[in-house]
Amino acid sequence: QVQLVESGGGLVQAGGSLRLSCAASGRTFSNYVVGWFRPAPGEEREFVAAITWNGGATNYADSVKGRFTISRDNPKNTVYLHMNSLKPEDTAVYYCAAKIGAVGIRSYDNGYWGRGTQVTVSS
Repeated sequence: QVQLVESGGGLVQAGGSLRLSCAASGRTFSNYVVGWFRPAPGEEREFVAAITWNGGATNYADSVKGRFTISRDNPKNTVYLHMNSLKPEDTAVYYCAAKIGAVGIRSYDNGYWGRGTQVTVSS
């Protein structure tokens, strides 16, 4: 059974940093792309960042470019989201998802999803 489990969320002051983890299990993810999402006003899920399991190609939303970095540790089957210079508007539940595809895809509707981890940024 495929499982994605997020962790690392918490409460941080504006300007601070957090590292989120997405631990994957249950299958080989060699052809998969892993993305991070968060709810946003007017959208069910806002794309944040993505990385391919093979090759490590990355993609970012404009709102997080220069502040967030996505990386992977293949032996640990884990994808990380390093979040720096956090803003109150980054407050959300962050979900990771995995799907077969290229790093540029934005729809993970038929993929695997975790249950999310809460990030709260205080001003």
